[in-house]
Amino acid sequence: MTATDTGLPLPRTARWREAAVVAAACVLCLLGGTIQVDDTLTAPPAAAYLVALASCAVLPVRRRAPLAALAGTTAVGVLVQPLGLLLTPPIVAPALIAAYAWVLTAPTERRAAGAVSLAGAALLLATAPLTGDLSWKDAGRMGVVGASPLVAGVVAQAVRHRRAYLAAVEERAARAEESREAEARRRVAEERVRIARELHDLVAHQITLANAQAQVAAQFFDTRPDQSRTSLRDVVATTGQALDELRATVGLLRQTGDTAEPAEPAPGLARLPELLDTFRRAGLEVAVRQEGTARPLLPGVDLTAYRIVQEALTNVAKHARTGRARIALTWHRDRVTVTVADDGPGGGGAPERPPGYGLIGMRERATAVGGDLSAGRRPEGGFLVTARLPVPRGSGDDGGAA
Repeated sequence: MTATDTGLPLPRTARWREAAVVAAACVLCLLGGTIQVDDTLTAPPAAAYLVALASCAVLPVRRRAPLAALAGTTAVGVLVQPLGLLLTPPIVAPALIAAYAWVLTAPTERRAAGAVSLAGAALLLATAPLTGDLSWKDAGRMGVVGASPLVAGVVAQAVRHRRAYLAAVEERAARAEESREAEARRRVAEERVRIARELHDLVAHQITLANAQAQVAAQFFDTRPDQSRTSLRDVVATTGQALDELRATVGLLRQTGDTAEPAEPAPGLARLPELLDTFRRAGLEVAVRQEGTARPLLPGVDLTAYRIVQEALTNVAKHARTGRARIALTWHRDRVTVTVADDGPGGGGAPERPPGYGLIGMRERATAVGGDLSAGRRPEGGFLVTARLPVPRGSGDDGGAA
């Protein structure tokens, strides 16, 4: 909606443009009034000034009421020949400008074509000679005058389509930019969740072990100093390992161009014995059972299996109030099932503790690699975590547990 549509004054540039359009139309009207039937030119008569002033006075209304402006300028054009002037396209220039403005703002193409056609027909009839026979010259002039509003309407329609096309292109570009921003925000959020999950797995595991080892050292500090020193050395080793893993994880967040540090391969089931040793040194007895033939896993699945075992044992050490846990690895043709169970009365979490993100993180990890995870209390007591992870086809022996 323009300033004129709302009743507000036009900006200075728009006022100058409007004045230029009206002045040009007035000049064309006066030039049209100088043309005679024998194609000679004379000074504009008083009727030419009257037609120019009347039609150009109506012309500024085209912004607020283009259809009324078209009707008014066409009516003035119909009176040109009765006033003794020759009806030519220059003298009806205001009507052509009004037709252009109406087609640009018409609600439908049918209404635009109808109004412009009526204006053309009115001017065509008004061009007919009042006296004498119709010559070929008169017929050509009639055709040109009658077609002039239609030509102006066609030009306006082309401009209208061009504007609509540019608006659609800009809208698509804006939507594409919004989609790119949304995709970037989604990727950032996913990366933030992944990093938070990784840090949770690392910190929860190492801090739980360090806490258990420190409790052992405190318990035997007076009665068994050798055991206390061993536990304290384990605390130092565990916290040092935690710092190394945190440093490696945070190193992934370095900007491009920072000095890269060598990083060890991501852990997997091959490093499961080392993980279990850390829990055993903290006082947790862990039994491992395997069924079927072990086969290579994809790196992401291998890391997921390792982290699920790590987080499940960490929960046992923190919440289960038991010193025993059982791990089972069952290999099938297309999946490996990892279960971690305990017999503790505390289940998967003590009532006085707020719920954490361990189970959520394990379930997210399993889902991310195409598997699933279930966790809950066992009917006979304790807590059970079961993860089913995909095994790539063709990786070694297809046999295994049924």
